[in-house]
Amino acid sequence: ILEFGLSFDPDQAILDVREKIDLAERDYPEDAREPIITEINTATFPVLVVNLYGDVPERGLYRIARDLQDDLEALPGVLEANLQGDREEVLEIVVDPVKLENYNISHQEILQTVTANNQLVPAGQIDTGSGSFPIKVPGLIKTAEDAFSLPIQQSGDAVITLADVADIRRTFKDREVYAQFNGKPSVAIQIVKRSGANILSTIDAVRTAVTDAEASWPESVQTELTSDQSITIESQVGQLQSSIVTAVLLVMIIVVAALGLRSALLVGIAIPASFVMAFLLIGVYGLTINLMVMFGMLIAVGILVDGAIVVVEYADRKMAEGLDKVDAYRLAAKRMFWPIVASNATTLAAFIPFLFWDSLVGKFMSYLPLTLIFVLTSSLVMALIFLPVLGSIFGGRASGDETNDESLKALSGAEGDPLKALGWLGRYARFTSHLISRPLFVTAGAGLMIFVIFAWFGSTQHRSELFLDLEPEEVIVFVSGQGSLSAQEKFDIVQRVEAVALNTKGIRSVATEAGGRSGQIQVFDSNGPADKIGNLLVTLQTRAQGYDGRKAEAALRDNLAEVPGARIEILRREQGPPTGKDVQIILLSDDNTALETTALRIREHLRQDDELREFDDTLPLPGLEYTLQVDRAQAGKFGVDVAQIGAVVQLVTSGVLVGRYRPDDAVDEVDIRVRFPEEARSVEALDRLRIATSGGQVPLSEFVERTPAPRVSTISRRDGSRIINIRANTVEQGEGAAKVDEIKEWIETAGLDPSVTIEFEGADEDAEEAAAFFQSAALAALFLMAVILLWEFNNFYHVALTLTAVILSTAGVLIGIQVFLPYISTLMIGTGVVALAGIVVNNNIVLIDTFQRLRATGRSAEDAAIAAAAQRIRPILLTTATTICGLLPMMYQLNVNFRDGIISTGGGSSEWWVQLSTAVVFGLGFSTIMTLIVTPVWLAAPEKMGRWRRRIFSRSEGLVDEIAPLAYSHGEKPRAVDDIRPAAE
Repeated sequence: ILEFGLSFDPDQAILDVREKIDLAERDYPEDAREPIITEINTATFPVLVVNLYGDVPERGLYRIARDLQDDLEALPGVLEANLQGDREEVLEIVVDPVKLENYNISHQEILQTVTANNQLVPAGQIDTGSGSFPIKVPGLIKTAEDAFSLPIQQSGDAVITLADVADIRRTFKDREVYAQFNGKPSVAIQIVKRSGANILSTIDAVRTAVTDAEASWPESVQTELTSDQSITIESQVGQLQSSIVTAVLLVMIIVVAALGLRSALLVGIAIPASFVMAFLLIGVYGLTINLMVMFGMLIAVGILVDGAIVVVEYADRKMAEGLDKVDAYRLAAKRMFWPIVASNATTLAAFIPFLFWDSLVGKFMSYLPLTLIFVLTSSLVMALIFLPVLGSIFGGRASGDETNDESLKALSGAEGDPLKALGWLGRYARFTSHLISRPLFVTAGAGLMIFVIFAWFGSTQHRSELFLDLEPEEVIVFVSGQGSLSAQEKFDIVQRVEAVALNTKGIRSVATEAGGRSGQIQVFDSNGPADKIGNLLVTLQTRAQGYDGRKAEAALRDNLAEVPGARIEILRREQGPPTGKDVQIILLSDDNTALETTALRIREHLRQDDELREFDDTLPLPGLEYTLQVDRAQAGKFGVDVAQIGAVVQLVTSGVLVGRYRPDDAVDEVDIRVRFPEEARSVEALDRLRIATSGGQVPLSEFVERTPAPRVSTISRRDGSRIINIRANTVEQGEGAAKVDEIKEWIETAGLDPSVTIEFEGADEDAEEAAAFFQSAALAALFLMAVILLWEFNNFYHVALTLTAVILSTAGVLIGIQVFLPYISTLMIGTGVVALAGIVVNNNIVLIDTFQRLRATGRSAEDAAIAAAAQRIRPILLTTATTICGLLPMMYQLNVNFRDGIISTGGGSSEWWVQLSTAVVFGLGFSTIMTLIVTPVWLAAPEKMGRWRRRIFSRSEGLVDEIAPLAYSHGEKPRAVDDIRPAAE
C-alpha cells in the first residue's frame, strides 16, 4: 500500500511504481503471477447496496442476482455492480481412494488424463490447390458428461473411465463466507456509479430496474436497498435548500422593514443574480454541486447582500437629503466602491488559505472557500455595476420616517448638531458621545470583558471531536474470535449475535457476513480487528423514521454485551472525513522482540482503563498450522519431487486444479478440480496418502513428516520497519483528545524500550494537523487583510483598530460554545473562526472609511467618530442581521418544507452545520455590538489623548516658569526664562 500526498499525479505515480516493480520482478519466484496495481479511489465506493434474500435454493438466488447484475451494469450511470456473498462454481471430480487402489490407478494418471483431454489443438491447415482448409481438434470439456467418458486405463477389451472411479458434479467451491440479510440467505449487489454521474438520478434508475425485475421473481425472493447515499444526500440538499429559501425570506423581511419595499427589491435582485453567476463560475471551474458547495451558498446568502445593502442604504440616505435617484446611486457607486471592494477582499482573504490545505480534510473543506469566492465575486459585480444602474432606473424612496430623515441630514453634515438629532440615531449618537469622553474606562471595560470570557471558557472542560458527533444511521458490528475456527464455527457464533441484533428496538435491517480469512492487511479502519470472524452492517432508525439513532445504538450495545462466547465491537459508519478510532497508536521498530514486548505493555495499560473500550491490535494471533517437512534425499530414492508431493496433498484440501471449461450457461470459466471425498479429507488423511512411484504406491510418511507450528498470519511493515497498531475508542463520545493526551503522559514516564518508535494517528494526528493549519491560516489571513486595509486606509493605527474585531469575534465564538454547543468540532469551529476574521472586519471598514472622509471635511475627531457611527449603524446592523438570519435556520436545525407546509426541527442532516453556523452567529453578533461601542471611542481616542497630553505639558510649562529662578547660581547675572528652561526641566 503506497500513500501519496493529495496533490500527486496518479498517472505518473503508476508509471513510477510500475518501473520499480519491474526492477524487483527478477527476484520473484518463477510461478509468481504478474503484480496488479490498483488505485484506491473513494469515487468507486458503493453508493447503494441491493440485497436479495429469502429461503430459496442457492443456485436460483445466484442466477437471479447475476441477471439483475447484468441489467444494472447496462444503466448509463452505473460503473460496476459487484456481487457479494456468491460462491464460485466448480466442476468437482471426487475420486474414491479405495477404487483407485483396487484398480491400481494413481492420482497422477487421473490428473494427466483430464489435462490431456481438455485442450483445443489447432492442427494447422490443408492447402489442396483449389482451396485452403484449417484443421482443429476440439477436445474441450463442455459439460460434466464429457468428463464421465474420459478413459483412464485399459485392461484387455475393458476400458476404465473416469466415471468408474470418481463422482463428477458441478457444484460450488467450499463455503468460506456466509452471507445473510435479516436472518435469511442473501446475495448483495454493490452499485458503483460512474465518475461525474449524478448520484440521485443513478440511484433512481437502479430502483426502477430492481422494481421491473421483481415482477419475474418468485414470491419467496425479497429485496431491500441499504447504504443508500441518495437518501442522505436528498435529506441534506433538501435541508440546505429550505434553509436557503428561509434565509432569503428572513433577509428580505429585514431589508424591507429597514429600507422600504422598492430598495429591498433592488437588494433582493442581488441574491438570485449572484447565485446564477456563481453557478456559471462553478461550472467553468469544473466543480460539481455537492454538500459543501450547498453550505457555501447558505453562508453566502447573508454575506452577498452586504455590498448591495451598503450601496442602496447610502443612496437612500442621499435621496433623504434631497438628491434625485440618478445622482444618489451614481454617488453611492462612486463613494462606496473602495469600501465594498476592501470588504469583499478581506472576506476572501480569510478563505484563500483554505485552498492550500493539502490533506484529505483540507480537500473536503476546500469546496467551501471556492464557493464563497465565486459567490462574493459575483455579488461584488452586482453591487458595483448592475445595482447602481437598476437603482437609477427603478430606485426611489417610500414615504419614510421624517424623524429619521432629519437625523440623517444632521448626521451627514447639514445644518444642525448631530447630538440633537431626533430619533434613535440621535440617541445612539448621544450615547456614543458619552463613551468617547471616557476612552480609558471603555477600553478597560472591553479588555476586562474579553479576559473574563476567555477565563470562563478556559475553566470549563469541553468534549471535542475532529469532525462531528452526528446521529448514527448505520453501525458496523465486528465479531472477533481467536483460534483455528472453521467457517461453520464462525457462522454459528455470528448467528447468535445476529439474532440479538434483529430483536433490538430501533433496528431497521441487519446484513451479516461470517467467515473469510482474518488478519488481512488493513487498508481502511472499517475493515475491523485482525481477529474478526464476521461483521454485521446494522441500519438504524433515525429521527427521520420516528426513532433516535443514538438510542438505537445504545440499546444495541447493551443487548450485545450479553452475548456469550463472542467479543463485540461496534463502530459508527463515518459520515465525514475518515478518522478511525479515538485512540490509534503506531509502534515501529526493527527489533521484533522489543516491538512485541512494548505493544503488550501498552495494550495491557489501555485495557485497564475503564474509560476505553473496543480494543483491537495487530499483534500476532494465536493459531495452528501444519508444516510438511520433505526429506529430499529419501524422496529422491523413489523418484519423487516436491511438486508431486504438493499435488497429492491438495487432494485432501481444496483439490488439484487440472483445467477450466466454460459451460453454455456460465459467464466465467469454471475450474475443474480433482479431490477426495469429504470423509477422506482430514488432518489424519495426510498421513495415509500414497503416491505413485517406479516401485509402486508408496505412503507419503516414508519421506514426509507432519509437524504442527504456530500460525504466521501476517507480517506488516511501514517504510521497512515492523509495525504494530493498537486502537481503542473512548466510552464517552468526544473524549478522545483528552484521553490521547493522558496516554502520551503515561508513555513518557513508563520507561518503554527506546528502540521502539511510538506515534499517534487517526483523529489525534488529523486534529494536530488541523490546529496547525488553522493557526497558520489565521496568520496568513490577518497578513493579507492588513495589506488590503493598509492600502485602503493608509494608516497603521486604523488597520490595527480594524483587526481588533477578529479578537472580539473569537470571544463571541467562545460564548456560543459555552451556552449553545454540547461539544467542540475542531474542524467546524476552526473554520468558523477563520471565516469570521474576514466577515467581522467589514463593519470596521465601513465605519473607519466614513470617519476618514468626515475628518477630511474638517471635522474634529470626536464629531467625526460620532457622525460616522450614527451614519453607518444602519448598514452595519442590516448586514449583520442578514448574515445572522441567514444562518439561524441551520443553528436551530429548523427544517421548513414549503411544499407540504411542515416545519420541523432536528434530524441527522441538520446536525452537520450547527457548529459552524453557531460560531458565525455568536462571533459576528458579539463583534458587531462591541464594534459599535468601542470603535468610535478608539477612533477619537488619539486626538483626545493628545489634548490630555498637551494639557499636562502646559501645566508642566507653568511649573517650569515658577521654578526657573531657582536654577540661578547666587550672584549670577539673570538670564531669559527660555535660556534656563532646559536646566530647570
